Amino acid sequence: MRILVVGSGGREHALAWKIAASPLCDALYAAPGNAGIADEATCVPVGAEDVPALVAWAGQNRIDLVVPGPEAPLVAGLVDAMEAAGIACFGPSAAAARLEASKTFTKEVADAAGVPTAAWERFEDAAAARAYIAKVGAPIVIKADGLAAGKGVTVAMSEAEAIAAIDDALEARIFGDEGASVVIEECLIGEEASFHVLSDGEHVLPLATAQDHKRVGDGDTGPNTGGMGCYSPAPVVTPEVEAAVMATIIRPTITRMAQMGCPFKGVLYAGLMITAQGPKLIEYNVRFGDPECQVMMTRLMSDLVPALLATRDGTLGHVDLRWWPKAAVSVVMATKGYPGSYPKDTPIGGLDAAGALDDVTVFHAGTRREGDRLLSTGGRVLGVTALGDTIAAAQVQAYRAVDAIDWPDGFCRRDIAWRALRR
Repeated sequence: MRILVVGSGGREHALAWKIAASPLCDALYAAPGNAGIADEATCVPVGAEDVPALVAWAGQNRIDLVVPGPEAPLVAGLVDAMEAAGIACFGPSAAAARLEASKTFTKEVADAAGVPTAAWERFEDAAAARAYIAKVGAPIVIKADGLAAGKGVTVAMSEAEAIAAIDDALEARIFGDEGASVVIEECLIGEEASFHVLSDGEHVLPLATAQDHKRVGDGDTGPNTGGMGCYSPAPVVTPEVEAAVMATIIRPTITRMAQMGCPFKGVLYAGLMITAQGPKLIEYNVRFGDPECQVMMTRLMSDLVPALLATRDGTLGHVDLRWWPKAAVSVVMATKGYPGSYPKDTPIGGLDAAGALDDVTVFHAGTRREGDRLLSTGGRVLGVTALGDTIAAAQVQAYRAVDAIDWPDGFCRRDIAWRALRR
């Protein structure tokens, strides 16, 4: 098969790395890819959000399967456009991708399906939103309704912080049209976890559990980011919790989406809060998490490609996936200054030494090559991922690899997986 991975981040590198190992894959391409993905695939200069150009390139190059990584092309209708052109594409339609594109849509689906989630209200008017905050108080969660590159959520511990978030979204319009309305939610108390499933619109296959660290600083301090590291499995997701998630959150959502005429096909990522009352839905994403994808792909024993095809073809009920019994820990190395402003094109060395360590894979999230030099191109730049017999052993090996990397302009958290180790 000739396969095209769409995207340029660490998630896409992990997908390309796993797909390249499949005996079904004869040729692998990535649009646009990055310096690490180039070791697995032929990178092509087509943007991940340029749907017409992606469809044209896939048709001209006889692509058998397209695997989008990020959410933006899915929301823009990449799957619909590829399928209309007769090209198989893994992922949800634009109508189903509204589960990530609109917080309001997700809340309405959850309410209709009886899915446990935080109490919520939607606002377009800043004055009305401020009045609501004054009535309910803090802590409270403010979410831009649309896609905001992982930066549209504020967990406000004070009314002043909540009002500032409302003003940023509704008056300063820092998120543009994606923040033209906000969803204000109660602040759920508990432990977060990431729960991924494959769905062909009817059948559902749960994947390995994971838990990520969103805040930039050790001890889960500082502003939210796209993810500073993660580990798998997540001890907080016990077999009992997983059964409850499937019965009360995932299956009712898949059923409701089918009833609405927009069946969900692809990978559905439920951000969960494990509360004293049981698991509750925080949000849905319609693609693999990043960096959760990195730890899941390193733990996956089975060939990924047949599962992707079955998800697209509606035959997922016949698929069973096997996972390595080992744990995985991924530490994100980011450019100093992230998630604020940061320099680009800073040189990185030592990756060969890091990658030579046992059970270590370094996934690239924001890199490019200039001659013999490897340069950073973004905020989150590397996902240093290690396997181990235990989460503690995987953590030790991941940080051993981090310490082998020579990048003066980079930084990372030093406590990834602390919640699991505390248990």
